[in-house]
Parts: sequence; C-alpha cells; structure tokens
Amino acid sequence: MRAAARRARSVLEAGIGVVAVKPVPLAAAMPAAAGFPGLELLATGVLMLGADERVLYANPAAENLFELSRNKLLGNTPAKLFGDAAPLAAAIARATASRTSYTEQDIELGAVGKTRMRLACTVSPIDFGGAAFLVEFRHIDRQLRIAREERLQEQQQANRDLVRSLAHEIKNPLGGIRGAAQLLERELAQPRLAAQLSEPLTEYTQVIIDEADRLQALVSRLLTPSRLPNHRRTNVHEILIRARNVVQAEFPAIRFELEFDTSIPEFDADPDQLAQAVLNIVKNAAEAVATGTPLPQIVLGTHVVRGVTLARKRHRLGLAVSVRDNGPGIPEAIRERVFYPLVSGREGGSGLGLTIAQTLVAQHHGAIEWTSEPGKTIFTIMLPLGVPPSAAADTRHEVPAP
Repeated sequence: MRAAARRARSVLEAGIGVVAVKPVPLAAAMPAAAGFPGLELLATGVLMLGADERVLYANPAAENLFELSRNKLLGNTPAKLFGDAAPLAAAIARATASRTSYTEQDIELGAVGKTRMRLACTVSPIDFGGAAFLVEFRHIDRQLRIAREERLQEQQQANRDLVRSLAHEIKNPLGGIRGAAQLLERELAQPRLAAQLSEPLTEYTQVIIDEADRLQALVSRLLTPSRLPNHRRTNVHEILIRARNVVQAEFPAIRFELEFDTSIPEFDADPDQLAQAVLNIVKNAAEAVATGTPLPQIVLGTHVVRGVTLARKRHRLGLAVSVRDNGPGIPEAIRERVFYPLVSGREGGSGLGLTIAQTLVAQHHGAIEWTSEPGKTIFTIMLPLGVPPSAAADTRHEVPAP
C-alpha cells in the first residue's frame, strides 16, 4: 500500500517537478491540466480530492469513464456526482485512518442519471497543492465478465457431465420398460384374457408406453449437444429468419422486428446447431411474452463487436446475435441459475432450452450473455468471427452415443 502511495507521489512529481507542502487557496490549488502530463496520459481514471472531498482535478480518462466533463467534475463531492457513493466514502475513510493507500476491489459507481459501473478503486493520501487524496478508478466489468464466463463454463461442463451420465443410465432401462409394456399389451389383447377382464387394460399399457416415449425424447434432448459441430459456411440472418417463422407460427400474436447488420459476411459454423440454439432462446422469449404482456414484441438483431474476449481468447471481431423481448423479466430466484439444466421460470417448462443453447454456442468458442429487467430482457449470443473449424475443435467435449 505504501508503494502505491509512493507511486502516486512520483507520478505527481514527474508531472510538475516539485512537491508543494504548504496548502494554498482552493481557487489556485490545482495548476492547469498541462501541469500533470503523468496523470493526463494514464488510461485509468484519476481524481484528486481536497480535504473536504471536493474534486480538484480530473484526468481525461476520468472524464471518459464517468461521461462527465472536467468542468462538471471540479468542485463537486463524490456524493453529489455519484449519488450513492458509500463504498467510495468508506475507502477514503480507511485510507485516512491508516495514512496509506487503500484499494477496494469491487465497488459500484456511476454518475447520477447514468449507468452504474463495477470499478476497482485505490485511494492514496497525498499532501500536494491542497489535495488530500488521489483516487484511481479501473473499470473491471470486462474482468468480471471473463471470470463469470469461466465459472459458468466450468459449472456447465460439470452439469453436462452429470446430466449426460444420468441420461445414459435412464435411457437403457427405458427401452426395456417400453418393450415390456408392448408385450403386456399384446397379451391383454388376446381373446382368452379379454373375456376374463371386466374392462380393457390396454389403455394403462398405452400410458406406460407414452410416458416412456416422453422420457426417451427428454433424454435424447439431453444428449443432443454431444454431437460435434459440422462446420460449413453459414448465414446468421437465414438462421434468425427461420427461427422467427417457426416461433411466429406457434405464437401469431407476437410482433417481430428485425434489426440486422446486413454487412455481416458468412462464417464457418454448424448452422443446424446454431439454429437450435437460436430457436431455443427465441422460443423462451415467446413463452415469456405470450401470457400477461399487453403488446408482446420480440426484436432480433445482429451487429459486429470489435475487440471481444471469448473463452479466454481475444478476437479482433465478434458477432453479436441479440434476442430482446418486452416480457416480465427473469424471476429473481433463478437469475444465477438460468443456464442450469432443469431450471425453468415457467410452469411446465423442461429447463433444458438454455442449457442446450449454451452448450451448442460454447462448442463454437462463443458465449451467451443476458440482462433482464421488467419490460426488457436481452439474450445475446457472442461468437468469434474468423475462427477456423480446427481451432473450434480444440474446446469441444465429445460424449459417445450410447
């Protein structure tokens, strides 16, 4: 921590060449921005606060981070600029008490009226030109997203291994149950037994057969993602239009809108697997808005993202496929488990749609992100552009068919 304080002081000294030790009036406390070349060039946001916690200096990175001009930052306290700034106030208090730098690794902060961000914040006590604190902010949303993706991938792989193991164990006896029910049905249909029965029992054997078929279909869905992708040139917009047509036939009251970036080229992928992933997400959105939403609407969109990190690899270009609906949003109780198998926010749902979609997208080196609030839920499939099939094959998890 003391090293951080020394580093902050050395940056100041490098910027102005001298360290003032005598406080000066607020109006003259901070020299012009040109006097801080060391701070002006930093990529992290830096604020200098006086003893009364008013902002005396802000570097360009802080202006960009908080989307406020220097004039709007200067002279204001964090409480006025950011509203609820209790974590920052606590960090300042700790730095004051210890007289050393203090770092808060994860605080939520944002200018009033703007989106709040996840930041790491380091507060260093200083004694320079009326400034009492140097506060450095680093955006950690990207790091948190990468860490969250890694945890999700690990959890998903563990879930997939468990579910597939159970599916294989269930699938084998299902065939025996169904075969035995068919044999019993044939025996009950023989005249000598039919005459002894007061009512036909074949309807009961048919229930057994139907339920066995239903479980067989469920198990087959659990095992579907085990097939390796068959890469070929794929048009993402054809996949989205096909998904819209299928879902709209089932939910004709829903209004669909298309927001496509038509400049997106074809890319190497398995169109059948991506079509299944997109269809699962679009159908989930349709089921969410079908009941209780006055004017149900789903918006399908595509756009190119630059400099995206997926599966711990940095890609120059990425493809974002978004599905936005105006439904009630994801229930709070399942938000941390939306991709878990057999977890559903809808009565009667199988809880497999998003699980399968996540698996299929992961086999393409991609990820699924989501945000949700009442009236606006967005699921975004992120895929790298320009990844050859051989590279994508490195992270596939093949499960042999039973």
